[in-house]
Amino acid sequence: MKINGFQKMTMLDFPDKLACTVFTPGCNWRCPFCHNARLVTHIEAADAWEEQEIFSYLQKRRGVLEGVCITGGEPLMQPDLPAFLEKIKALGFLVKVDTNGTFPDRLEHLLASGNVDYVAMDIKNSRRKYAVTSGVKNLDLKPIEESVEFLKSGAVPYEFRTTVVRDFHTAEDFAEIAEWLGDVPAYYLQQFVNSGDLIDGGVRGYDAAEMKALLEEVKKYIPNARLRGVA
Repeated sequence: MKINGFQKMTMLDFPDKLACTVFTPGCNWRCPFCHNARLVTHIEAADAWEEQEIFSYLQKRRGVLEGVCITGGEPLMQPDLPAFLEKIKALGFLVKVDTNGTFPDRLEHLLASGNVDYVAMDIKNSRRKYAVTSGVKNLDLKPIEESVEFLKSGAVPYEFRTTVVRDFHTAEDFAEIAEWLGDVPAYYLQQFVNSGDLIDGGVRGYDAAEMKALLEEVKKYIPNARLRGVA
């Protein structure tokens, strides 16, 4: 499987678990505020990791690390992902997969394998603004809606999350998002932070007080909604 980044330890990426994070290159979207542009628009061969390097590390960390997060890019674009996850599970680790939701059939197949324990799906914006926020003209929303409904069926624990960007998101958008998702178990508003590796370096975030105000709008529909990464 193609791997272009590896974080050896995280206490943030996998809720309530000590984990590591594997980054896959390539994405079918071009979100202007993407903080991993090197995995999307300028993939560097020098950043590549061999699978064996990952599994050698995992072997040494059995009994210490609890889980492995797979993110990107868009991991479900990787044809070798199912086999990769099977190997991780065979070592006794929990697996979390991040996705933008554009491949509902692949997502359902992965979850049916029993090799995924948690899914985090990005909700980019209200449905009427999804195309501009994802950087894809004439975006077909049907796959995203299918992924949302599939996760809501409860196949595995999951969360929805939105990275909040001043240039794209308003209180009205969050009211529409929350009404669309309904009273789901977990929805996070993530504060945008400029990583220095953006697709569009001109985008801006909201401050902490503004984030809390947006959260209150969401809570009218999703009482369990939370903030994440708010400074």
